[in-house]
Amino acid sequence: MYSRKFFGTDGIRGKVGKKPITPEFILKLGWAAGKLLTKHGSRKIIIGKDTRFSCYMLETSLEAGLLSAGVSTIFTGIIPTPAIAYLTRVLNVDAGIVISASHNPYYDNGIKFFSVNGTKLPDKIEKAIELEMEKQITCVESSELGRSDHITDATGRYIEFCKSTFSNKLNLSNLKLVIDCANGATYNIAPNVFRELGAEVVTINCEPNGFNINKTTDISLLQQKVLEEKANVGLSFDGDGDRVIMVDHLCKKIDGDQIAYIIIRESLRQNKLKGGMVGTLMSNIGLEIALKKLGIPFERSKVGDRYIFKKLQEKKWRIGAENSGHVILLDKTTTGDGIIAGLQVLNAIVKNNTSLNELCNEIKLLPQILVNVNFKGKNNPLKNNSIITTCIKIEKEFNGKGRVLLRKSGTEPVIRIMVEGENKSVISALAYRIANMIENFI
Repeated sequence: MYSRKFFGTDGIRGKVGKKPITPEFILKLGWAAGKLLTKHGSRKIIIGKDTRFSCYMLETSLEAGLLSAGVSTIFTGIIPTPAIAYLTRVLNVDAGIVISASHNPYYDNGIKFFSVNGTKLPDKIEKAIELEMEKQITCVESSELGRSDHITDATGRYIEFCKSTFSNKLNLSNLKLVIDCANGATYNIAPNVFRELGAEVVTINCEPNGFNINKTTDISLLQQKVLEEKANVGLSFDGDGDRVIMVDHLCKKIDGDQIAYIIIRESLRQNKLKGGMVGTLMSNIGLEIALKKLGIPFERSKVGDRYIFKKLQEKKWRIGAENSGHVILLDKTTTGDGIIAGLQVLNAIVKNNTSLNELCNEIKLLPQILVNVNFKGKNNPLKNNSIITTCIKIEKEFNGKGRVLLRKSGTEPVIRIMVEGENKSVISALAYRIANMIENFI
């Protein structure tokens, strides 16, 4: 079986200047993707990027590779990842590419691909691209070279699309919002979406300079600003806009599990719910319990929005989410979209004349501790008998009221350790105990 070399759970990602994020590699990646597209008669692709300074270098390399394979390119400039998923569908192009490393620091970057349907590429296509990269680059005849173009109204199109997912019978005129754009791709879009729907908007981290994207990844500044401004809600988007975390008027964090619960419960109230919800291995037990009380089926997939999407297709359901803030609403769009997910929560607030805090009253999340251990070696600590035995023993002691999950990250060179239970101090000690075992093994 062919093992993928470069693609992770969300495209290709790494530190700029180190393989695979080098000009040479990205050029060949563009060529290989282009060759695969042309084999199926495809000749046009749309490309967007986030605010990282390195995007300029990478888009030039990517462009050269695609053009040499005979594929034409349409550039949008800085735009959120879900906007490319949307534009790929509506502009009648054959595929979409985003140059972004999502929530990673500025010195990382990456490439994400979307199919003609605005969905992440299936595993078999990513593997096919990697196999194509093993071949020697050959340029098509001059008459068959691709050409480059730019779309000038991409931002406006996406803003109108986002607004169209909010009820046209409601508005946000009674809400004051604080919007944190992480100095990323939503900086000139998210504030306009919410303002145009009537909200009073206060912004933070909306001044990108190419190096400050995701500079602050926690929500403490957002919480502080919500308190200072006496705002109703705070919304925090990651660097490429496919995730959202919210803050209520009491400065409590509302994560992806809670956001999905609010949306799915509102769909149930409106008699619009079809099927159940897909979470991941990381989804909080509290979400599962809350959905069970509503009689809503719940299933878990592997971590990564591509796996949520696959499970949704299998079940023919519409709503899936990760607690990190990826929320997929297939009745609205085809991929995780922070702005659209946020709008659906605000819709529920306005429609029910309530607060974000009150909407979360019926879901009680258990404490979770997440610990990362750097890992680049060949020996897999997740297969070590001592570590496995310890985790099994800990789970038995939880007696059904807690979990232990160890996994390799699909986006970073780390082992992720998650321990979930009723007592935060206990699970914290257990998580770091497991982390120490893994570090010693490595």
